[in-house]
Amino acid sequence: MTETMRSDADLADEKMDARRKKLLFRSWHRGMREMDLVLGQFADREMASLTDDEIDQYESLLDIPDTEFLPIVTGEKQAPADMDCPVLRKILASRHSMKF
Repeated sequence: MTETMRSDADLADEKMDARRKKLLFRSWHRGMREMDLVLGQFADREMASLTDDEIDQYESLLDIPDTEFLPIVTGEKQAPADMDCPVLRKILASRHSMKF
């Protein structure tokens, strides 16, 4: 297949490193469907453009159990100081534009 025949998605996928691909997969396979949708959609939109520091932050957020993370994402609970970071704020800001 020539470069001109490839789709933008194919090209973006090739440019994404293994760590980002793993985080994208983890975003869509959380265990709780609500979190799959929130984090999966966020990752689809943002993963390729996150900085290395933001990738570290996102990876730490993915380590939080869904039962603790979901109330923060839905706004039922405020994020503890140790969880608050620029990537969490991006996730919270993006949830308003998500389509379910």
